[in-house]
Amino acid sequence: MSPLTSETIHWGILGPGNIAKQFATGLQAVSGAKLFAVGSRTQEKADAFADLYGAPKRHSSYEALAADPEIDVIYIATPHPGHKEAALLCIEHGKAVICEKPFTINAKEAEEIITAARAKGVFVMEAMWSRFFPAMGHVRKLIADGAIGDVRMLQADFGFRTDVNPAGRLFDLALGGGGLLDVGVYPISLASMIFGTASQATGLAHMGETGVDEQAAIVLGYPGGALASLTTGIRINTPHEAFILGTDGHIKLHGPWWKPATMTVNSGGKSEEITIPYESVGMNYEAEEVNQCLRAGKIESAIMPLDETLAIMKTMDTLRAQWGLKYPME
Repeated sequence: MSPLTSETIHWGILGPGNIAKQFATGLQAVSGAKLFAVGSRTQEKADAFADLYGAPKRHSSYEALAADPEIDVIYIATPHPGHKEAALLCIEHGKAVICEKPFTINAKEAEEIITAARAKGVFVMEAMWSRFFPAMGHVRKLIADGAIGDVRMLQADFGFRTDVNPAGRLFDLALGGGGLLDVGVYPISLASMIFGTASQATGLAHMGETGVDEQAAIVLGYPGGALASLTTGIRINTPHEAFILGTDGHIKLHGPWWKPATMTVNSGGKSEEITIPYESVGMNYEAEEVNQCLRAGKIESAIMPLDETLAIMKTMDTLRAQWGLKYPME
């Protein structure tokens, strides 16, 4: 796609729910970005969200938002099952897309979006916000510089306890409920950032009364023997810490590691605590990456490339197949 040269990039938000509120707050901290339009299934919801965040335009359908000629990029914040349809709609209208995680319900849907985006020459990126924090950039540099030697293992978790609500999205199979897609994707993506594509994936999950995975323990294997040991769940609180283990030391990402600010680096027999604070709510950094890519005319982010997003979806498909976890729309 052609580089965007306008002084301000006009953003749209598709699906004005709770996660969209966090993103809109983060967007306010991004230079050269403006929330310009909101798209919802009802005018009332679009108006309420737009009023709250100062968006001048509001649409009562996703189609109207995607067709708005004044919008450059759209953030998709619908529940998981709506991601594919919304992304394809935006791509069809030539809009750049940042799609909330999980990118889709499964790898097949992800492939459809990626194929459409590349055919159209439109920018698309998974909104894995953890990847873009300044502290996570420092982690990547430490690893690349060999600060802890050859990285051999990762231990990471993301779980929280919530009450069972059969009508809520977390416990509804029709909404892609369960821990894996909601929060398990975070440690899996962290493992992908460190090791690349998993060559083996296995794990055990406890299925709750509504049929979703309520907690799971996952082991991923990589060429060369590296291993990731991950835990996740929606009925259990976990420490929200991550340990990256190398042959010459290790890095501890203090909780909550998925919006990282503080780490302890043990290297060469010495221990150092490093704090790299973040601004706003943290979602501003993924928006900044999108802005930079659009201004450079890129159709993918080098930090969160589409092939990696697809590989992560395939890993989660493999795990779900082992657990017998299938969603109604599949």
